[in-house]
Amino acid sequence: MIPRISEAPHLSKLVIEFLHQLQEQGFTGDSGTSYAERLSMATDNSIYQLLPQAVVFPRSSADVQIITRVAGQDKFRELSFTPRGGGTGTNGQSLTEGIVVDMSRYMNRILEINPEQGWVKVEAGVIKDQLNQFLKPYGYFFSPELSTSNRATLGGMINTDASGQGSLVYGKTSDHVLGVKAMILGGDCIDTRAMPIALAQTIASEDSVVGRIYKTVLERCLVQRPLIEAKFPKLNRFLTGYDLRHVFNDALTEFDLTRILTGSEGSLAFITEATLDITPIPKARRLVNVKYDSFESALRNAPFMVNAKALSVETVDSKVLNLAREDIVWHSVNSLITDVPNKEMLGLNIVEFSGDDVVEIDQLTDSLCLRLDDLMANNEAGIIGYQTCHDLDDITRIYNMRKKAVGLLGNSKGAAKPIPFVEDTCVPPEHLADYIVEFRALLDSHQLNYGMFGHVDAGVLHVRPALDMCDPKQEVLMKQISDEIVALTAKYGGLLWGEHGKGFRAQYSPEFFGEELYGELRKIKAAFDPDNRLNPGKICPPAGLDAPMKQVDAIKRGTFDRQIPIQMRQEFRGAMDCNGNGLCFNFDVTSPMCPSMKISGERIHSPKGRATLVREWLRLLSEQGVTPENLEKGIKQNKPSLRGLIDKTRNSWRAKQGDYDFSHEVKASMAGCLACKACSTQCPIKIDVPSFRAKFLALYHGRYLRPIRDHIVANVEASAPLLSKAPAIFNFFLRQSVIQKLSERTIGMVDLPLFSQPTLKQELSGHSATAVTLEQLEKMTPSQRELYVLVVQDPFTSYYDAKVVADFVRLIEKIGLKPVLLPFSPNGKAQHIKGFLAKFAKTAGKTADFLNRVAKLQLPMVGVDPALVLCYRDEYQEILGKEQCQFTVMLAHEWLITLPEPENTSEIAGQPWYFFGHCTESTALPNSANQWATLFARYGQKLTNVSVGCCGMAGTYGHEIANFENSKGIYNLSWKPALDKLPKERCLSSGYSCRSQVKRMENTIIKHPIQALLEIFNDLETSV
Repeated sequence: MIPRISEAPHLSKLVIEFLHQLQEQGFTGDSGTSYAERLSMATDNSIYQLLPQAVVFPRSSADVQIITRVAGQDKFRELSFTPRGGGTGTNGQSLTEGIVVDMSRYMNRILEINPEQGWVKVEAGVIKDQLNQFLKPYGYFFSPELSTSNRATLGGMINTDASGQGSLVYGKTSDHVLGVKAMILGGDCIDTRAMPIALAQTIASEDSVVGRIYKTVLERCLVQRPLIEAKFPKLNRFLTGYDLRHVFNDALTEFDLTRILTGSEGSLAFITEATLDITPIPKARRLVNVKYDSFESALRNAPFMVNAKALSVETVDSKVLNLAREDIVWHSVNSLITDVPNKEMLGLNIVEFSGDDVVEIDQLTDSLCLRLDDLMANNEAGIIGYQTCHDLDDITRIYNMRKKAVGLLGNSKGAAKPIPFVEDTCVPPEHLADYIVEFRALLDSHQLNYGMFGHVDAGVLHVRPALDMCDPKQEVLMKQISDEIVALTAKYGGLLWGEHGKGFRAQYSPEFFGEELYGELRKIKAAFDPDNRLNPGKICPPAGLDAPMKQVDAIKRGTFDRQIPIQMRQEFRGAMDCNGNGLCFNFDVTSPMCPSMKISGERIHSPKGRATLVREWLRLLSEQGVTPENLEKGIKQNKPSLRGLIDKTRNSWRAKQGDYDFSHEVKASMAGCLACKACSTQCPIKIDVPSFRAKFLALYHGRYLRPIRDHIVANVEASAPLLSKAPAIFNFFLRQSVIQKLSERTIGMVDLPLFSQPTLKQELSGHSATAVTLEQLEKMTPSQRELYVLVVQDPFTSYYDAKVVADFVRLIEKIGLKPVLLPFSPNGKAQHIKGFLAKFAKTAGKTADFLNRVAKLQLPMVGVDPALVLCYRDEYQEILGKEQCQFTVMLAHEWLITLPEPENTSEIAGQPWYFFGHCTESTALPNSANQWATLFARYGQKLTNVSVGCCGMAGTYGHEIANFENSKGIYNLSWKPALDKLPKERCLSSGYSCRSQVKRMENTIIKHPIQALLEIFNDLETSV
């Protein structure tokens, strides 16, 4: 039994009083003070970890103004504040030991658009891709690009002055910010915009906080103008944070305070709103994917591409490419980046041409291709091949692969992981190849592996050396490498921070700005924040205050993780390997990952949040002397005892009385997980929350009693076959309102499914599929049984949606083969989800033995429900090992696609069908929708894939009363809007859970695709 974790870092009385004052002053947002909520904000996408005192979630600029006004009171002078957006920073920009002000949860409204003038006004929490989705119908987009665009907020982009692909033409974020609304500690509001210097001087003459700020910035930037222009590198990725150079225009006629705030990393003010310049969407886009025999060849050839008038040139090395090949993302681009016969592709340049003149763009593309042909013919430049993309969807797929490559580096095998700390250095593009040669030599001298990719057109290359931050020696090496790279970058006239901001790396600022200009930064900081309370330790301290800066060798995640024994880290590898890339925060409702995060908006209900909590939970258990052996015993414990029951009862009673246990906070986070498994494939790290969630639940319920419903769910495969023998009786009771209310109150479950009537046995009464036994098949010769197909049952379809199984049997028969319905053998999926791991191991072992026996017949074994069939490939192999799983159960489409095509393929005609993919199937088998479409096309039918996320049912999740509102909300995110636009009789879904959810939400039954295929077969027979 695991011990109670009774202590957690407490809030100071001052923080509690501050939060109370906020509410009294009319603050309408939320606050988070639990240890779990604070931990979820303790990390970003960097290697660092800082625990904040509290988190506040304002709903509007007015709320932020209340925060700053209350914070300005003398009694709260000791408190510090840091704004936070998507938390995707790679250098700890939003990490703090003070109070986090999270703009992402509520401040995500697009306030105004003016297409005629080409601008849009947004709140700071709007996500970059969300804005572009909104702008697309108007023919515009927000052009600064970054790899985390589906979860990075515009406030975060502005605060780090983010940029990425295409910056050579489109520039950085600061080039597109027309003005911001910002709140200063004390409650003053600044609305910035470009203005004549005379107006700025008038404001500077005012006796106010805002006047003081204008006066300081005007004076210091004018006085130091010659030094600023001499010191700031003439690079596309200019020196930001604070951008002294661009406060004035070149003619010195205009002043714009916005430029000081862009790139300031929340160290001057809270940016709450921004007016942004937007760019017309180009009418023509072309991509040329150029393949090289080495990464150096790709680098040295990049200027050639830029001279060809390319919009952008993105370079990827072989390590990143190989990781992409192993990921789900590769299926979307494998035809666009094919291997070159007898050649090894070790580098790739992704070259884009873009503009409004289609003829011109095609000419530029064709011209480059001709020049590439010449180079290849002469064996020059290391070019081994190229492919072009003209289709917008294909171009999007290529860039999605490139974006995901950032996170994929974290999935490298071994304890050492490529980490960000010197990853966005920028040098003049003409020096990049030589710079990288020295950079690589430096890393090679330390015998390090690394991945490289980036924007070679702008002289920026992302380099992530692989280090194990749990190893104190490698932590020291990380600082040594940082120092060496700073010197190397300065040697080439470059910058350490080309696009990802400074964060903890700001300690190197004096080396790039020089002491005199660094002093000017401090004066500006003092004008805005004289007491160093806004994101202290970043950019610079205020003049007149000797305050420490954050250090590159500060406390890191590895500092905490190394306290966990290695065996425990390995057991919970998914949680330990999370690198904070935050792809699970993806705003897109049609993306399967992560439904609980999408509906709650709470980071503790994301894969990253759950991983963070489990890491800390393991560390705290280790502190109390829990060993890997204790955990293993707890996970496998299956023998109940009277003593154990007494202890659990006492512990559960004490928990209800208010005894604190951090395990309860972890449990609350896990309870929101739908166990959809999307994170096991969609996450670049493949962290697989359901896997470590099941282990946590097994251990947690070794100490605390389980709810009755857990036992009911875990035993559904034992009860369903018995109860389904009298479906009419049990369905009668299940329909009664008194029984339904009793179910809600006693076991906490709603909308319990009815048993199938007629039953599967009745559906197939007299059918040969139920007459052939396994023993009979074993006695047949291979030639006698070659036409047989074995149907593997699952508990949900067989007992609650029996017609699907019966129709599959009929479909097999229509094809001309002989179906055999195998005896039902429990799958155990529900046991795994609820954390009954010892029971699941027993169930899986028994069923695996049965299926191994069946597999010796060498006949196709086919199931109809994705979640249950894929359990054989995933959870079975995890708990039993591959050696005990010498069988393969295919899904219906996987088997059907292997059959010969019909001799007379019909032309596609008639009304289309619409496929709604089960989230587990669509993520684990990304080509499944295409395969279903191919099958339908064979018989003259069009099947259109509908892009949706999770339906919100996920097994029994949607039936639990605690989850009902979230289940309904998740359904409303993507499924309901899509179904409302389509004829439901033509809508199909392969998942039992999905069809059940539609049935209860719409009171409509949608078919399984195999039922539609059977209908098509019957229609074809009738027409003949």
